[in-house]
Amino acid sequence: MKKIWQLGFLLTMAFVLLVGCNQSETQKLSTGKSEKTTQTTDKTATYPMTVKDALGNEVEFKEEPKKIVSLIPSNTEILFALGLDDKIVGVSDNDDYPKAATKKEKVGDMEFNVEKVLSLKPDVVFAHESSAKMVESGLQQLKDAGITVFVVKNAASFEETYDTIKQLGQITNQPQKADQIVAGMKVKVKEVQDKVANVKQRTAFVETSGEPEIYTAGKGTFMQEIFDLANIKNVVDDQSGWFKIDPEQIVKRNPDTIIVMEDEKYFPNIVEKVKQRQGFDSITAVKNNAVVKVDQNLTARTGPRLAEGLEEVAKAVYPEAFK
Repeated sequence: MKKIWQLGFLLTMAFVLLVGCNQSETQKLSTGKSEKTTQTTDKTATYPMTVKDALGNEVEFKEEPKKIVSLIPSNTEILFALGLDDKIVGVSDNDDYPKAATKKEKVGDMEFNVEKVLSLKPDVVFAHESSAKMVESGLQQLKDAGITVFVVKNAASFEETYDTIKQLGQITNQPQKADQIVAGMKVKVKEVQDKVANVKQRTAFVETSGEPEIYTAGKGTFMQEIFDLANIKNVVDDQSGWFKIDPEQIVKRNPDTIIVMEDEKYFPNIVEKVKQRQGFDSITAVKNNAVVKVDQNLTARTGPRLAEGLEEVAKAVYPEAFK
């Protein structure tokens, strides 16, 4: 069941990515009757605060949140990076990073347990655009119970990820920490780009689900942006979004590197299995032992570790540049 959820999440994310843009969101803050528009990079937070969420809802925060529930791993990773460990009272069953998240109360999978969330008495529940429609009824029950619900945007790029981190930093009164996180990510991205700037460009293919249904990423996806930043030619950039591909097409496109992101729990020994597929022995990546496993959480979770994901993908294709 969890495998199905992971694949569903990636496909849901992919469709959003096709229409995503790299525009920063401007947040509206209000105190009393006077309102002003400001960027989320303000160094202080003033309450009450009204912020528009991903669904266009004007959400009011009367004071700094003291008890937080997160319904998706990307939100959780951002909140922990902001130093809010002591305020996070509940997370989803899929939250496994950082280690401290595994010790928090679990509130369910994608279809969260409304009663469990209510029992934790949070000030705010951070939901996510990618699953908001699926859990619309549950979120409404939380609102009806007087709990503040904020739906976080499904970031479609590095820039939108930066904006999300700054937005959550503003809401939780950690704007300076948010700025530090974003600055650190930008430094890491620049370091990676510098290392691969002068390499002879190589081709790569990425898969997130193995046989019998192999899925990959074309143009208009987050993975394509990662490839572009890392100076990698995507062998399927003539197609858009996340899509299913036949093994014969992979052989025909002959990538220099094959990046596999399957969960080892459901695809054990995936690297060796890829090498052993019929006809794959003719692929350059297989001949050169360039089939590389990369943790998909580093690239699928749009949070502070995204820059690490970029580095791991770049290392997979250009290992000599990182020695």
